[in-house]
Amino acid sequence: MNKFVAAICFMLAASPLALAQDKAKGTEQKAAPATSQAKKEPSAKQKAQQDRMRDCNQQAGDKKLEGDARKSYMSSCLKGGGATKQTAQQDKMKTCNKQAGDKQLKGDERNKFMSACLKG
Repeated sequence: MNKFVAAICFMLAASPLALAQDKAKGTEQKAAPATSQAKKEPSAKQKAQQDRMRDCNQQAGDKKLEGDARKSYMSSCLKGGGATKQTAQQDKMKTCNKQAGDKQLKGDERNKFMSACLKG
């Protein structure tokens, strides 16, 4: 009977130590993946996206865009190509507008000229 009581006392005394070891193992396992993720380098595709984001953000800042205008610009810029298409159209509009001004066109004549110029 004394051996039985001694065994139960030993088990009760040892159980908190076993529980502490299990918790320590659990935290070690959780900490290891977090550190490996922190050391992981971004892929080439991720780096390109980060660079694009940095460039678009700087351009939006240079243009002093805010609110919805900034969101719209950032969206088209990050998709790539959208900003260059818009710039080409804007350049064409500038050129046609200057030509119409040089010819001193007004009213319907100007509208017809601008339409033809922008199409061609």
